[in-house]
Amino acid sequence: MAGAKETPRQKLINLMYLVFITMLALNVSKEVLDGFGQMYVKISDANTRVSDSNSLLYENIEVNAQEKKGKWIGHDRTAKEIKKVSDEFYAKISDVINTITEKQREKDPELKEYAQMDKGEELDMVFFKEGSDTAATEFLDMIKNYKMNVIQVFGSQYPDYIEMVEARFFTGDENDNIINADGQDQKWFNANYEGFPLVSSLAKFTMMQNDIRQTEHDVLITLMGKELKMSSTVNESNYISLLKTEKGAYYQGETFDGSVVLGRKGGAQNPNRVELTLDGRPLTENDYDLIAGGIKLKVNAGNPGDHEIKGDLVFLNEGVESKIPVVQSYAVISKPNSAVISADKMNVVYRGVENPMTISIPGIPDNKVNASAPGLKRARGSKYNMIPGKGREISISASGSLPDGQRVSTTTKFRIKDIPAPQGTVRKQTGSITIPKSSLEISSIGAVLEDFDFDITLKTVSFKFKVPGQPTINISGDKLDARAKSALRRARAGQSIQIFDIKVVNPKNPSYKFKKISPVICELVN
Repeated sequence: MAGAKETPRQKLINLMYLVFITMLALNVSKEVLDGFGQMYVKISDANTRVSDSNSLLYENIEVNAQEKKGKWIGHDRTAKEIKKVSDEFYAKISDVINTITEKQREKDPELKEYAQMDKGEELDMVFFKEGSDTAATEFLDMIKNYKMNVIQVFGSQYPDYIEMVEARFFTGDENDNIINADGQDQKWFNANYEGFPLVSSLAKFTMMQNDIRQTEHDVLITLMGKELKMSSTVNESNYISLLKTEKGAYYQGETFDGSVVLGRKGGAQNPNRVELTLDGRPLTENDYDLIAGGIKLKVNAGNPGDHEIKGDLVFLNEGVESKIPVVQSYAVISKPNSAVISADKMNVVYRGVENPMTISIPGIPDNKVNASAPGLKRARGSKYNMIPGKGREISISASGSLPDGQRVSTTTKFRIKDIPAPQGTVRKQTGSITIPKSSLEISSIGAVLEDFDFDITLKTVSFKFKVPGQPTINISGDKLDARAKSALRRARAGQSIQIFDIKVVNPKNPSYKFKKISPVICELVN
């Protein structure tokens, strides 16, 4: 059984999606987002090609059942059962994709604005509603039911394929948990989908649809058995070239290990000659190995961007050469070499409040990023809160290891500023105001932080009240007491009442001392 150990293919798929967390950073480049969006499109296109290939195989099996009878009747029945459960599961995933992209399609009908798909709220709302995991459980059940149906229908006849199906649709142990890098249990579904950007989820759901079509393809190829032979003549009308890669994108400087193979039925015949170019440069014998039905490349992946392979694979059949045209491309993305640290509000942090921050490293999952600084606490994923202490500057360090073991570490400095001085208010008005005695008598005295990026509600502790010609009155709370009201009644129209030395606190951080609050001058109108 596949068990809790992931296959190399699954690890590479997971690696691709770990890189998607870079989109949570505010300054991730548009080119990176577009690059991964293009991979989502390419997976979708691959699904179409595999579906077309499967349709031909289904048709061949059905024709054999009608014409040859015998074992083909059973093969046809097996194929149709696999097609039924596969189409149902594929359609359900399509429904999920339509649901989580509904809002995005309103402004981007063709889902091409990848830079806008850097949030995952829509999927989280569907699967990770607070206090409910019903949708996630139902989706897991769909995966398990599909895997069980394939094993029951096909694995019972060909036991060697059970392990492949188990690995391809692995969802963790019996409790749907996996062991993360910290040696702790984590829900497989949460680890793969919760908090990921929309374009990441699209690609992963589309990859699962690809797994469904590939499973169908494996079943059909096995059922066809010896019937699947290359025609005596390899020609353009019978075969097309396909590029097979172990992962969707490559870091700059990596060895590109993609394979160019025939795509219709496959075959054991090796090319007799290769006439290919990579970005216009002819490939030499040192750049590839001949394999059944094609070649396996071993060239430097090249600089970031798209790279094109063009030319012909040449096959010799009974002395006659047949050329299969090759026009393929692959994408290379830049390898991250530093952390991305950004303040969600501005380029400073404020003393006395929780400053929300985003800290992530491209290519490294959030739970493997270590960020540290005095007053810094992780909230969730790449989200942190910073409450700075004394001083005028603070340094935040972030570090982690890329999948290839390379260590990435960055330290960024932020200025620390005090909260600006609040302004005193009467009836939420500041400065000099005109007001009737009756209104002032019942008004609340407070303070506000105008044009401040944080929403802080201040609570008034005390203030001083001065009527011209009368003693200053110290008042506790936020309203006039009996002494102040008595003094106010003796005041004359046109006199200016001073409300000053207002003392306030932030209920969420009572120990913080605010700067001196500006007074309010109230001119009486009666």
